[in-house]
Amino acid sequence: MLTGIIIGAIAGIVIGLLIAFVISPSLMFRENSFNKEFETTVSILQKEIEERGWKIPVVHDLQATMKKFGKEVKSVKILEICHPDLSYEILSRNEEKIVSSMMPCRIAVYEKDDGSVWISRMNSGFLAKPMSPVIRKTMSRAAAGVEEIIAEVMKE
Repeated sequence: MLTGIIIGAIAGIVIGLLIAFVISPSLMFRENSFNKEFETTVSILQKEIEERGWKIPVVHDLQATMKKFGKEVKSVKILEICHPDLSYEILSRNEEKIVSSMMPCRIAVYEKDDGSVWISRMNSGFLAKPMSPVIRKTMSRAAAGVEEIIAEVMKE
């Protein structure tokens, strides 16, 4: 009886997440248009990230990567950002490491065909809702920090 309830609850959560993902991708991702040129946007974002105590271990230049494969795309850079204190909350606990595949946080800056520049990121606060209390709290704090960074950049 209890096993059936647990399986039903897990199935309900999984089905709910799948429906949310299929029906409403805007719940999973956030996107903002930015009124500056691409490289300026990347520079402003990097500066704000570092000023707030976050680290940028890697910046992926997807335009350059695609060019290596003979494909032309507009400018796209992915900034992998990390707040060591928040990362430690998850990486120091064996039970929480399951979400390490989502770490570090990523912010994308890209140019669309019309020349407009956009900033996007995962809504990790939303994705953390069904997780353990530690993951939920930590990912929600990380999501709030990323949103503060984006909000400040949008003021530029």
